[in-house]
Amino acid sequence: MRFRTLLAVALIASLGGMAFAELQNVEIGGSLRIRGNYFSMDSIGDTSYVEQRTRLNVKADFTQDVSAFIELDSYDVWGEDFRSVYLTGSDFRGGDNVDLYQAYIEARNLWGSPLTARVGRQEITLGNQFLVGVKDVSAVFTGLSFDALRLTFANDVVSIDAIAAKLAESYGDFGDDDVDLYALYGSYLGIEDVTLDAYWMFVRDDQGLLANYIDGTTVDLHTIGLRGAGVIGGFDFELEAAYQFGEVDGVPSACPFGFGEADVDYDEFAINAELGYTFDASWQPRIFARFAYLGGGDPDDSCWSNDYDMPFNRLFSNVEYSEFIDQTALSNVLVYSLGMQAMVTETLELKLVGSYYQADEDYFGVDDELGWEIGFYADYQYSEDLAIRAGYAHFFGQEGLNAALIADNGLTFWPGNEDDDYDYVFLETEISF
Repeated sequence: MRFRTLLAVALIASLGGMAFAELQNVEIGGSLRIRGNYFSMDSIGDTSYVEQRTRLNVKADFTQDVSAFIELDSYDVWGEDFRSVYLTGSDFRGGDNVDLYQAYIEARNLWGSPLTARVGRQEITLGNQFLVGVKDVSAVFTGLSFDALRLTFANDVVSIDAIAAKLAESYGDFGDDDVDLYALYGSYLGIEDVTLDAYWMFVRDDQGLLANYIDGTTVDLHTIGLRGAGVIGGFDFELEAAYQFGEVDGVPSACPFGFGEADVDYDEFAINAELGYTFDASWQPRIFARFAYLGGGDPDDSCWSNDYDMPFNRLFSNVEYSEFIDQTALSNVLVYSLGMQAMVTETLELKLVGSYYQADEDYFGVDDELGWEIGFYADYQYSEDLAIRAGYAHFFGQEGLNAALIADNGLTFWPGNEDDDYDYVFLETEISF
């Protein structure tokens, strides 16, 4: 049995022994989020739907700094699950869609140290969620959780996370034909109002999930990165740079006789940056600029070779750069944004954002200009628990949109045409308790 298997078994067994601690407190919570969406997508077509996510959780605190957390959730689209056939009153399209979203045991201050262990299904957010987040940033807020073991060492100066997660299980020998995620994420907190992060993430795909795109059989993908974020006076800033490297094995070569394999690698960078300034005024007006670079890889134009470098993979991002061309999996682009926001009352915030999109790698000799987008958003905090949000966005497509290899982490084409115009309107309400 491998060393990491023994380590995982030992940690889980130690947590199991703590389960005999006495129950001290029980808390019940949850949230209800409802959002109506309307998309007018020109050559792609129009789409409208109302989505709803319902969450209910229970937290139990025990002695010896032990707790357990269980959360159920259900994500639905109105009319697709609950008695939507009006003649008979029965509809079997949705089925049983209440899921166990989170269920974990947590033990804090292990052996008198600032060490916390959490084992089970859990949400994981790292940094600003540029690479690992909870998938709830905009429309289609389905959520994302991991079956994982997480160890956290945290004090007033540093915080270090070690994570091992199982993404796909084949029930074979340990690790064979599985997909796993391992990560180390460290933060330095010794500077007031500033956080400095460094990390390493490793996705080991022995199941060949990438085969749907490039006929790969196995993938070893490493991501290393640095991040700095904070507030200095009226300025706020965030800068994150990541580099990906690794190999994709099993891609056939371009040899017509089928000899050998192609040399397919990950060797790409990404940058996510934002700089803002908040004026000392009653409305707290803030202006900001954003920039993102998501590398598009290096295509091989030779008909005699099938070698190439892959575009940057967003992993489990919860950062969205566009209401239209991004569902947190946009890649092979450069994004430039300017915006302003203000608290016009104590409970109402307004925001205006404009963005320009340009393809990084031009695979087919077309224009690299993808388009412009402008969005206007309002966030009204009706009460401490109830929020109401609304927004409108418009996208002005350009010639490069016609053959843009930007979707699915730069692996598939955007289905629109050049000079498309898109519109999006939404109205949302959310209550938490």
